[in-house]
Amino acid sequence: MSLPEKIFKHIQEMPESFQVEILDFVEYLESKIKKGKKIGGEETDWPELSLSFAMRDMEDESSPYSLNDLRERFT
Repeated sequence: MSLPEKIFKHIQEMPESFQVEILDFVEYLESKIKKGKKIGGEETDWPELSLSFAMRDMEDESSPYSLNDLRERFT
């Protein structure tokens, strides 16, 4: 018996409320795959990875800007 057949057999024996939860989980996994994230962390979202590498070791650096510099002023 193949893996999909085993899964299907187990799902058929579960109450419908659990089947709905399983469907939600399967759709969640599909969305992760479509976003480029493999199950188990083998791949990750490249923009997030790039930003984390660009910003590494910068946590303790002081900024030349204050919050007042970031606010847009309307007169």
